[in-house]
Amino acid sequence: MERKNEKVAAPKKGRRTSAQSRPGRSLVLILIAIAALTGGMFLSGHTTPRLGIDLAGGTSITLKAKSEPGQENAVNQTNMNTAVGIIERRVNGLGVSEAEVQTQGNDNIIVNIPRGTNEKQAREQVGTTAQLYFRPVIATEVSAGDATASPSPSASGSASPSADADKATSSDSSASPSSSATPSASATSQGRAVTDALKADSTASPSASASPSGSASAAADASASASASPAATGTPDPSSDLQQQYAKLDCTDPEQRAKAGDGVKPSESTVACGQNSQGQWQKYILGPAEVEGTDVDDANAVYDTQNAAGWKVTMEFTDAGAKKFADITGKLAQNQSPQNQFAIVLDNEVVSDPYVSQALTGGNAEISGNFNQESAQNLANMLSYGALPLSFEEQSVTTVTAALGGEQLQAGLIAGAIGLALVVIYLVVYYRGLSLIAIFSLLVSAALTYTIMALLGPTIGFALNLPAVCGAIVAIGITADSFIVYFERIRDEVREGRTLRPAVERAWPRARRTILVSDFVSFLAAAVLFIVTVGKVQGFAFTLGLTTLLDVVVVFLFTKPLMTILARSTFFSSGHSWSGLDPKRLGAKPPLRRTRRVSAPVDPKEA
Repeated sequence: MERKNEKVAAPKKGRRTSAQSRPGRSLVLILIAIAALTGGMFLSGHTTPRLGIDLAGGTSITLKAKSEPGQENAVNQTNMNTAVGIIERRVNGLGVSEAEVQTQGNDNIIVNIPRGTNEKQAREQVGTTAQLYFRPVIATEVSAGDATASPSPSASGSASPSADADKATSSDSSASPSSSATPSASATSQGRAVTDALKADSTASPSASASPSGSASAAADASASASASPAATGTPDPSSDLQQQYAKLDCTDPEQRAKAGDGVKPSESTVACGQNSQGQWQKYILGPAEVEGTDVDDANAVYDTQNAAGWKVTMEFTDAGAKKFADITGKLAQNQSPQNQFAIVLDNEVVSDPYVSQALTGGNAEISGNFNQESAQNLANMLSYGALPLSFEEQSVTTVTAALGGEQLQAGLIAGAIGLALVVIYLVVYYRGLSLIAIFSLLVSAALTYTIMALLGPTIGFALNLPAVCGAIVAIGITADSFIVYFERIRDEVREGRTLRPAVERAWPRARRTILVSDFVSFLAAAVLFIVTVGKVQGFAFTLGLTTLLDVVVVFLFTKPLMTILARSTFFSSGHSWSGLDPKRLGAKPPLRRTRRVSAPVDPKEA
């Protein structure tokens, strides 16, 4: 019976031994993680966390959206997100990098622009309603920064078809476009065509009656008609100011792109820039605006399943807009490339330049060509935004100089250093030798936090603002609290009369449960705060949540394994007075001793 009892007790000892074996693996794992993060930080070239506006300096603008009379439901999430995209394009047009544009609540937009930006110009750019116009193209060419470049051919020039051109065909199969509507290689650089989205009356299309054979007389008639059309006036006089602006315009220069068309009224001709499908910048001479963005009633990105033609953008015009659009497309359809194109101009930048082959009279049109889902949706959003009855009013503008930001950062770092010093002093005074484990754990947590923040800047655009620094300071106390919970559990076991090594292992399950519950509550609070708030408060919540997760990682993979290893050393296991685990100072009970019961001999007769 005694041997059986001894065999039953043996597995418990074996399980306890396996639980505390090989703590070095965890230490090696976390050290490898630190080395990898540090190496990635130096390889990326971002060795410091990205700073927010309140620390690095810059301008923060708060805009409030308001709807026009009769359009009370215009302020919605979709329109606000579209407005954010438009404002981002405007800010990028100023040559600004690392700007932040985000919604706040239901009707506010926050624009954070780093230092070095003209505040007045930035406020003018982001605080006005988007302006969308349809302008006829007079001349266009790829901008290569050559001041002596000449414009593309006029209406009387030849129009050789491009091999990869998308043809413009009316939804009415009886309509046949003339050769003068065939785009040239320069006209089809965007690879887009405009067709009527509904059944259009073919008799209303000037190009529909043109000879499909493309005879010389048909081209001559088209040229004559083009010369009489105010929408296609041909290339301006080289001596004109507009022609000189066009010759000097370099669309590859962000500053020139931003200034192109500044101060020009919709009723005047202008120069503009835009990107083609190959990513090249093109410059344009554009005629007066014929259709405004407010004439567009709706625009959507649609996949053409019937003809398997891919993605396209459909437009619906108001009654007044339909008439204007029919007039301008009727005039453009009689011209040769590029003067059979119209440019969709948003904030003085050409976002699309489709060509037409017939008048579009149905009040609906579609733009088809080399679209994918994203590009089609972007163009549809731009067309829709130009018609949105939204405007913005400036709520507040906060400007922080670099000097003030540096002072705030310095103050935050000093506050963090004071908090860390107080925690270290408390640990040394109260826990003595155990404080070394806590200090090393804090250093590991700080290394992980710093490297991750430095990498998150270029990765997800995380910016360390003043509230985020406060979150990191609060995290020092949360991390130290985890160590204290574990140390107190160990000391409780020592008070019960156990030696250090079994005390370390018996204390861990209880401390682990408490640490996980505490960190879960902190992380839950940070997550809720991050979701329900916006702006700078989100920085505090994000930092608090990140450091809480890292606390769990450090306690499990560093603090506990290091404590297990040090418990085997003489300094800690012998209960040195400076170890923080002296049984006498803790008021420990006498060691627990097992007593063996001596059973009375059994009489064989009784058995």
